[in-house]
Amino acid sequence: MSTIREVAKLANVSIATVSRVLNNDTKYKMTEETKNRVLDAVTQLNYIPITTPRKKMTVTNSNICKDAKIGCILRVTKKGYNDPYYMSILAGVETQLREVGIELSFIKSAPILQDKSHLASTFSDSLDGLILMEPLNEDIYHYIKKRVPHVVGIDTLRDDIDDVGYDHLENGILATQHLIEKGHKEIGFIGGSGESQDIKDSKRYQGYVIAMHKAGLPIQKKWIIDCGWNEDECVAKVDALCKSNHYPTAFFAASDLMAMAAMKSFYTNGISVPKRVAVIGMSDIEMSQYSNPPLTTYHVPKEEIGRVATNLLLARIQGYETLPQKIILPTTFVERSST
Repeated sequence: MSTIREVAKLANVSIATVSRVLNNDTKYKMTEETKNRVLDAVTQLNYIPITTPRKKMTVTNSNICKDAKIGCILRVTKKGYNDPYYMSILAGVETQLREVGIELSFIKSAPILQDKSHLASTFSDSLDGLILMEPLNEDIYHYIKKRVPHVVGIDTLRDDIDDVGYDHLENGILATQHLIEKGHKEIGFIGGSGESQDIKDSKRYQGYVIAMHKAGLPIQKKWIIDCGWNEDECVAKVDALCKSNHYPTAFFAASDLMAMAAMKSFYTNGISVPKRVAVIGMSDIEMSQYSNPPLTTYHVPKEEIGRVATNLLLARIQGYETLPQKIILPTTFVERSST
């Protein structure tokens, strides 16, 4: 049984591109040749999208009923596109479920669920479990919690459910320390805030602050860029900083997408990376190795996060009872040319 990752590989595109084609997403520009390659790969591999209801199998030596229903709330970028980081996690979820013969009943995003009628229709039928990749606001979260018996989060930082991810605070420290070890004393931060709308609540930002204070280095407010995880806003704010002609010698960007958006702005302004400004990202999405220059980052085991979260959810459905667990997977430093 083929997976979305296999379709992407055969078509030589990203998982996100496959998703956009299958969902007829017209916001993202792509050539007809690219679209046809994806559709040809779908046909060749006989791929059935995971949102299509399919017959389910009984899991051997378990009490998961054959009609178990599991949904997923996927995090998307501020522009509404599928985030490559979370698409890779989704691939891990999909693969793990298919190994036991279960298909996702639906994949929704938080912006869609803001519509109360859509929220009600999505959860009108009973679910056995939910993979939650978005913290959600309190009203929507509690609405869902009352209707779904088992929820496993991914980087939600919620205390009342199982949560799987990586140590954002520690990785913020490590990424900043790498720049310090390279001799940088003027280091900025690029990232976004969550539901609180305060970047100071970001664990990666807190890690950056800890590393800077430990090294006795000053933090300049104008070098802290809160772009709300929006690539266009990141480019605009970095561009304005470049034109001020007073920017640091290095940046820690809390995601690879923001790191590459920043590097685009540096390139446009004729600022060499890493000769004039070094940049380190976080997550090691597939395209980061192809940026110009290739991006130094920390590899987050995205598909493994999806697999672990799925296994934990299946265990809960089978009756595994314990206090909510926090599972932290290790990351790996990947040094390329941007630092």
